[in-house]
Amino acid sequence: MEAPSCEEILECMSSCLSQIKWRLKPNSKRRLEIDVLALCTGMRPVVMIDYGGKLPELQTRLLSLLELLQEVLPVFKDLRVMVIEDMIYLVNVRRLPKWLSSEPELFFVDLEQDPPKMVEQSKESNLGMQLRSIQKLFSSTFPLDGSNNDAKSSLFIDLSCCLQDTKVTIPTLNGWLLDYPVVYLFGTDHIEEAIYNLSTKSLRVFKVLVQRRANKVKIFSVPYDLSMGGSKEVWAEAFMERMSSRWEECKHIWRSLDLQVSECYPQAINSARSSTMLQSTAPTYESPAPVVST
Repeated sequence: MEAPSCEEILECMSSCLSQIKWRLKPNSKRRLEIDVLALCTGMRPVVMIDYGGKLPELQTRLLSLLELLQEVLPVFKDLRVMVIEDMIYLVNVRRLPKWLSSEPELFFVDLEQDPPKMVEQSKESNLGMQLRSIQKLFSSTFPLDGSNNDAKSSLFIDLSCCLQDTKVTIPTLNGWLLDYPVVYLFGTDHIEEAIYNLSTKSLRVFKVLVQRRANKVKIFSVPYDLSMGGSKEVWAEAFMERMSSRWEECKHIWRSLDLQVSECYPQAINSARSSTMLQSTAPTYESPAPVVST
C-alpha cells in the first residue's frame, strides 16, 4: 500500500481533532501535527507532549485521537500514548525498539558541578547504574522481536514505575529518551544546584529544522563552554548522521534537513523558568532535553 502524503496525514488529523472536539490553539495544533508527522515518518521514535492541556484530560484526548486516527489510516497504527509520572509522550512502538537496540553513544553534562563538565556515563556510579536499569526496562517493554503483546495491543502504556526507587530525574530521563546527543545529568538530591548551574551559564541552542516551512522537529541546548565547536562537535556530527539516515527514508515529507546553532546568554534566561527548563529540558519550544520536540 502506498504511503499517504503529508496532506492526507494532516487532513486526517484535522478531521479527527474536530470529531473529538479538541480545540487546540493554532501553535499547539501545529506542534502536534509536526510531532505526529515526525513519529509516522521515523524522524523521531518518541515525543513529549507538553502542550494542549494537562493530565488526565490530555491523556484522554490523545487516546481518543489515536483511536480515531487508527481507524482511518494504517500509518497511525504504531502510535501509542505513554505516561511516566506526570509526563506524557507519544511513541512509535515499531520504531522505538530499533532505536533502543542501536544504543547510540551518549554524552553527559554533569550539572551537579560548577562549572558543568562533560562526562562519560559511568556504569559504576549509582546514577549511571540506575539510568542503565531504566534503559533495560524500556528494552524489555519494547523488544526488537515485538514479543511484548501488551505494548503492541494497548493504546496506553504506563511506565511510571521506571523512576521508582531511583534518583534519576525527569530531565535526565528525557535527555536519553527523546534522543538528544547530550544529556543533562543530575540526581533528585541536586535539583537546586542543577537549576542554578544551568540558569547562570551561556548556552548554545541547537535546532533541527526540516523544510516544511522550516519546522523544528527537535531542539536542545548545551552549555556554551562545552560546545565551542558548535555543529562540528563530535557528538553533533554523530547525531546529525543519525538524523540524516532517518530523513533519507522520508524525503518526500521533509524536503531538507538542517542543524541551526545559536547562543543564549544568562541574562536572556528567566531564572523563574529555570525549573521548567530542566523539566522539559530547552529554553524555547518543546521538550529539549539538553536544553534542555515536536
